[in-house]
Amino acid sequence: MDILIKNGTISDIAKKLELPENCKEIQLKNLHVSNGWFDTSVSLGEPGYEERENIKHGLEVAGRSGFTKVALNPNTQPLVDNKSAVEFLIQKSRTSPVDLFPIANLTQGARGKEMAELFDMKNSGAIAFGDYNKSVENANLLKIALLYAQNFEGIVMSFPQDAGIGAHGLVNESENTTRLGLNSIPNLSEELQITRDLALLEYTGGKLHIPTISTFRAVQLIKEAKKKGLDVSCSVAAHHIFLTDDEIQSFDTNFKVTPPLRSEKDVKSLIKGLKDGTIDMLVSDHNPIDIENKNVEFANGHYGTIGMETLFGSVRKKLELEEVISCLTEKPKKRFNLPVSVVEKNSKADLTLFDPDLEYVFEKIHILSKSKNSAFLGKELQGKIYGIISNNKLVLS
Repeated sequence: MDILIKNGTISDIAKKLELPENCKEIQLKNLHVSNGWFDTSVSLGEPGYEERENIKHGLEVAGRSGFTKVALNPNTQPLVDNKSAVEFLIQKSRTSPVDLFPIANLTQGARGKEMAELFDMKNSGAIAFGDYNKSVENANLLKIALLYAQNFEGIVMSFPQDAGIGAHGLVNESENTTRLGLNSIPNLSEELQITRDLALLEYTGGKLHIPTISTFRAVQLIKEAKKKGLDVSCSVAAHHIFLTDDEIQSFDTNFKVTPPLRSEKDVKSLIKGLKDGTIDMLVSDHNPIDIENKNVEFANGHYGTIGMETLFGSVRKKLELEEVISCLTEKPKKRFNLPVSVVEKNSKADLTLFDPDLEYVFEKIHILSKSKNSAFLGKELQGKIYGIISNNKLVLS
């Protein structure tokens, strides 16, 4: 099909269209188009960690990676625990073709003691509330947050890791990691946290989102909760369905992520959960880390991998194209109460351009981010991103 776009709106779609005068034509090999992708777990450093990444360049990376929308984690310094911080992030992204939606901190200073001003931050543009990579240890605080957020349809997020079990862990608990002598974070840590959080949700009602689950039992628990009618959603990071804890044997800190890389059994269960709809969305969990905090001993390295550039190429090796697109478009947008764009005449052009079939090995030259901490270096991927059309702007990679 040919798609004609004028002033940011799809004005016509047909088998063959005449090229209007002074109109730019985009013609690329095996070009596919879908409604714009949404990554609901992205960290960009700014403010506070600009040496890792900044908002302007980070959103350029997002566009060149196929995303027209990103949800920004409160992984900054100062944190995003007040309305001014939320407004700062939105203001910094106003001119970008990629829409930025802040996730604000659930608690003041991410200390897990006192709830932040959720309603004010919601009115300023925050789409959800959670402390990045920190579980809510205080059960009563989570209970109150779930109750309070119902007044304005707020989504509460709780990281799936019990702070007591595996508190000093570095990797998954398995035969592999035991032989390496590394402290572990067992599956039990994730499953205990999710079990408690779901029990609270059943008691209070409200909306709960559990980001980046990683174990087979987590999939089962969330599936059972959805059958009960609980309003719970969850995501999985691309590296958790593409990589296993076998990678840890190299002691490469790029594979040090949280939750940790798990076993092949967990990976298969996560993929099944995506296919049957238990898991709602795919995320990159993009977390740039500067070389000073990655090029160190494994125990001292910071957690995190960049992932926007590799999300599509990695998950295409594991899922059907329609499954990937659904988990990057309709499902996350509906969950976070954003308009679901469509590719039809007279609709706003919110498009991702890609080739779903091209196979290649991901190398350093493919990294677009300022930080280079990718767990996918040397891996065979499938799918090339051409760019996006969003907010009446064209971004080509």
